[in-house]
Amino acid sequence: MNSAEGMGGAGTTADRRFPWQPGAATGAGSMPGTDIRETVRVVTGAVEGLPFLPELPARGPGADMTGRTAGLLAELSVQHEPSGWRIADRPGRDTRRAAAWLREDLDTLEEFTQGFTGPLKLQAVGPWTLAAAVQRRNGEAMLGDRGACRDLAASLAEGLRAHLADVRRRVPGARLLLQLDEPSLPAVLAGRVRTASGYRTHPAVDAAVAEETLRGLLDAVAGTGTGGGPGGGPGGEVLPVAHCCAPGPPFALLRRAGFRAVSLDLALLTEGEYDAVAASVEAGVALFAGVLPGHGSTAADGTGPLSDPAGTVSGVRTLWRRLGLSPESVAGAVVVTPSCGLAGASPACARAALEHCARAARTLVDDPV
Repeated sequence: MNSAEGMGGAGTTADRRFPWQPGAATGAGSMPGTDIRETVRVVTGAVEGLPFLPELPARGPGADMTGRTAGLLAELSVQHEPSGWRIADRPGRDTRRAAAWLREDLDTLEEFTQGFTGPLKLQAVGPWTLAAAVQRRNGEAMLGDRGACRDLAASLAEGLRAHLADVRRRVPGARLLLQLDEPSLPAVLAGRVRTASGYRTHPAVDAAVAEETLRGLLDAVAGTGTGGGPGGGPGGEVLPVAHCCAPGPPFALLRRAGFRAVSLDLALLTEGEYDAVAASVEAGVALFAGVLPGHGSTAADGTGPLSDPAGTVSGVRTLWRRLGLSPESVAGAVVVTPSCGLAGASPACARAALEHCARAARTLVDDPV
């Protein structure tokens, strides 16, 4: 796999705040099917400027995003129940299976990234979405116990530190990005996460508490054998990305917590959020703009939505103009992505979607306005 260095159109220079070159595209994380070798081959080829470690939830519990992340937890064990993932007394079959799949995936990624020196994205579920998804032994979400939430966040931080250190050993030239998936964060902050009975909701988490937890986790992860190097380079910082494909991402909270990029479904962005987006971008936060649906409704034969790359990112250009931002900055500060994971698409559609995102991103270099 080739290095991502040197990409970009004529007259466009890289934004040194970020480790990717202008006109980058990537995926959210999940992909269809069960063949990790073919999936990594597709990912490293279709979005070679910003590849990612794919998740294949079709393999079963432990390969899904919650199970994979739960398998990373340090000194906390989980097991899969009919109602979902639950804290267990000791590591069992489900934890071992999640760890085995992750090792296989990392072995494959290492094989396909020999000599790679560009940015590489990893994904894990963030502490608040994980607290809403993982149950205590009584069947209620860990979200309902503030002490349990603190323990979970600490365990996740330690597990992520080990995970990132492992990837650094395997792909030593990579500039690591860590995407924390937090689709439940708006519901957590608004008190909309239902209890196990479905008749009540868990109390809202104070925004200051949510921010402090996220900041603490990012601070812990940033110390994974890293210095303060710019752009997430080898031996430098891990660049944190918050992925929230639900309506109402808390932009200001995520920026204050230390995230350097926010990944969102662009179609869900409202005019009332424009000021918050502008403030984030002006503060140096990149946007991972989700511009294609992840459910496989797009055509893989070059017709329909995939026939017009420039049209796919017209919403990005419109947003940039509405925010009053410099057109020349859009190609470096925006990474083009599907709106969410592609696990619900066919393999052919998923590949076509990634390739189309890459083409669409390059049009932002050639014609930023």
